[in-house]
Amino acid sequence: MADEVDEIVAAWRRERPDLDVAPAQILSRISRLAALLDERRSQAFVEHGLQAHEFDVLAALRRAGDPFELTAGELSAATYVTSGTMTSRLDRLVARKLVVRRPDPVDGRLVRVRLTVAGRKRVDAAFEALLVSERDLVGRLSLGRRERLADLLRELLETTAP
Repeated sequence: MADEVDEIVAAWRRERPDLDVAPAQILSRISRLAALLDERRSQAFVEHGLQAHEFDVLAALRRAGDPFELTAGELSAATYVTSGTMTSRLDRLVARKLVVRRPDPVDGRLVRVRLTVAGRKRVDAAFEALLVSERDLVGRLSLGRRERLADLLRELLETTAP
């Protein structure tokens, strides 16, 4: 069953037989899936009044468990953004009453961020919608194939990690 990537790879093999274009068989499909996933995620988040980067912050707090609190630095590390970017994101989430900030009681240099009840409801609803969409995307594969694909992608990521 050929797809558009097969056609692209075949054309490159015809035009540039001197190059090994085999990686495109995998990585072009991953790229296309990533774009589709980004679109589906954005839709799930927008339906719940969130942008992807807001969901990332709220989800990190939600995954931290009760009391759903982390330092601003921990949030920066968990979401791979600078402290300045995190400050800006937190300002907006505080204004929307999805998180609260307070000084750390032990170390006043640290800022603790806690998910509010409204923030928890919002991130839970967005995550549920996301899972429905993602389940639809991968549900066409058998459980065994999904597990094998997850293993292969994990292996690929492990071999490319810095």
